[in-house]
Amino acid sequence: MIHYHGGRHSTQLVAVEIWKRRHALVSFADPGQLPIASEVTQSFALDNGAFSVWKRGGAIDWNRYYGWVEEWMRHPGFDWAIIPDVIEGAEVENDELVAAWPLPPHVGVPVWHMHESIERLRRLCESWQRVAIGSSGKYSVPGTARWWQRMAQAMEAICENGRPITKLHGLRMLRPSLYEHLPLASADSAGASRGVGTTNWGGAYRSASDVVKALVLVDSYESRQPAAVWTGIPEQRELFAC
Repeated sequence: MIHYHGGRHSTQLVAVEIWKRRHALVSFADPGQLPIASEVTQSFALDNGAFSVWKRGGAIDWNRYYGWVEEWMRHPGFDWAIIPDVIEGAEVENDELVAAWPLPPHVGVPVWHMHESIERLRRLCESWQRVAIGSSGKYSVPGTARWWQRMAQAMEAICENGRPITKLHGLRMLRPSLYEHLPLASADSAGASRGVGTTNWGGAYRSASDVVKALVLVDSYESRQPAAVWTGIPEQRELFAC
């Protein structure tokens, strides 16, 4: 599985340490560190910034996003880009955005939001080389019992003998206790970047340097590999093993 680490990182040095010889996911909502990612990573993917809009409000100029992807998609380190989506939008709205994708199909990755129909998920998986799964609606918090129940419905609809019919990317699913139970080809999180800025490192002792924090966090996120096949919802005791 490819572990994609998001930003923004607190300093250029932290960005280099987290991304060096690893994989990056860079958002259109905050693209300033993409030149660093393009220089030091094994590969990078581009996110459309819809999560930032969902959390903070605003709007995205999709034509500018298309141009940004087109500029970077010829870089040898480029993997793919998330097709525009509206996280809490109607299915027809998101289908229209998928249909409007102007770049080659192998460049784009559509998003299935977990509150959407299983039929839409199956349709996307039958049409695209990779599909991203995003937590949304009443399934917006990854790892809850409700979330796992919905994920089970999704996996059972798109897996044959436990194997997905297309490659799957888990949005915000880089926690080992999630992805080690899922047959994902890739997953992402900005957890390492956010964790560097926390102050609860070492109790009464002085916090480690930001670089040390970054290395510890990245190692923890990359400590496991995904399930080879879907075998069902993990037992409760396994969910909190990490």
